[in-house]
Amino acid sequence: MEKDGKAKHEFHREAAEMHANAAKAHRTAAEHNEKGDRASGSWHADRALEYSDHAYKLAKAAHSKSGQLEANYVEAV
Repeated sequence: MEKDGKAKHEFHREAAEMHANAAKAHRTAAEHNEKGDRASGSWHADRALEYSDHAYKLAKAAHSKSGQLEANYVEAV
């Protein structure tokens, strides 16, 4: 049981790190777009989405280990 708790904690830690990376990439994308550099803005926005998706999967794995996952994920359109 101790091992599962550590694994769950690690998933949460990694998810938080991925969320932070997504936020940073999103801010960078916005900065590039504001400067008119659409290609770089798009590239950073794609990275933000990848980080966000990975964070969601890690958080989902952590919650499924504890049996507390709620289906409240809303896909952005």
